[in-house]
Amino acid sequence: MEPNVLLESLIDEAGVSRAGLAGHVNHAGRARGLRLRYEHTAVARWLKGQRPRGQVPDLICEVLGSRLHRSVTLDDIGMGTSGAHTTSHGTGLSGFVEHATALWRSDEQQRAHLATIPAVTGTTAVMPVWEWENPPEDTDVSRPGPSRVGPADIAMLREARAHYELMYRKTGGIATRARVVGFLNAETAPLLRAGYSDATGRRLHRATGGLVAVAGICAYDSDAHGLAQRYFHQALRLAKASGDRGLGGYVIALLVNQSLHLADYRRSVAFAEAALRAAGPHISPALAADLYAMQAKAYARLGDPRSALERIRRAEAEAGRIHPGREPDETGYVQPGLVNVQVAEALLSLGDLTGAREHAAAAVRSPAHDRGRVHRLAMLTHLELLQGEADKAAGTASEMAERARGMESRRLRDRLRSVREHLAASGSADAEAAAGRIDGALRVPL
Repeated sequence: MEPNVLLESLIDEAGVSRAGLAGHVNHAGRARGLRLRYEHTAVARWLKGQRPRGQVPDLICEVLGSRLHRSVTLDDIGMGTSGAHTTSHGTGLSGFVEHATALWRSDEQQRAHLATIPAVTGTTAVMPVWEWENPPEDTDVSRPGPSRVGPADIAMLREARAHYELMYRKTGGIATRARVVGFLNAETAPLLRAGYSDATGRRLHRATGGLVAVAGICAYDSDAHGLAQRYFHQALRLAKASGDRGLGGYVIALLVNQSLHLADYRRSVAFAEAALRAAGPHISPALAADLYAMQAKAYARLGDPRSALERIRRAEAEAGRIHPGREPDETGYVQPGLVNVQVAEALLSLGDLTGAREHAAAAVRSPAHDRGRVHRLAMLTHLELLQGEADKAAGTASEMAERARGMESRRLRDRLRSVREHLAASGSADAEAAAGRIDGALRVPL
């Protein structure tokens, strides 16, 4: 079942407890001749995603609407046809905003169930990408309202995205997530509900989409994959509203990366193809290079060397066309050496250790932010161990451990643990010392 963050948000807004809501629903039911005996445990089940039978959803709307002094619909409480998790056009853009901000609010309140909700699969996972790629488009995203969104507001959102992305790279997603989600609630949500013209609204949705994508990256880095996926789907819907195909392609690249991590390689290939196809001339060389490189990794894991090598060639060709000053803000992560490390992973899966080692070494020689450098050093360490160079691997791993110290990231911790296991198995004294340095980096509490 999908946690009902919409109902949870409205209960909080109405200032009623779970037991209180159950009592009010029982009372409202008696006015309709119903004998209901709900308690707080029933409300807990509704919040977990269970839909009560009969007239009860209507009674919930009636009770909450009375307390909030406005009309509350089944869609508002996550019990309509669209459910509690949706980015569909069926709810309309204003409905989407309410769905999205309800999730932000629940995440800021650190609702325990959000960290453990599973990533959706099948049609539910594919539909947001299909809806982004296909009509209908948003012909008018303007919104009436007493306050007006201006250029300074949008500039603030763009600056915040850059700030939180830099924080993520330096400290990891666990520490950054709470801050970016707090900003979404305090600063971004009121702007989405304010008044703006169509042109301003498109810039607003684009800036918000970039911020929401960072929230998704931080959730992914925290190992909260279901939550990360929901943020990515939100960012994709915002990209649709903005009319910026390049932003949508970037968000899909994040979904491709997550699919690779979850070992859904066919979905990785299909999503990357959708981004390349739909973004077309709007896609930047950096983003195209990353998408092709991730496709190469997926094809390699699927045992298709011909397709993998062909995608590697495309990735390298696009990487040669990158001009940093002409790239959008979001593709700054495609730094020199990123394609090399992606290609190294693909070649490793294909069994080409020599080629993989050459690309991994080239990636380490290229400049990178600390987080990216840790991943590159981990890859090179693994390949040096596979080629029997334990002492050299120990030196590489020691630098990796030092770079990773202080970062709060479950993805990096998993990578460090994997490297440590391989070092320990090598039997080298230097490797054992490097494993000890990794242990020191891992002692930082999350």
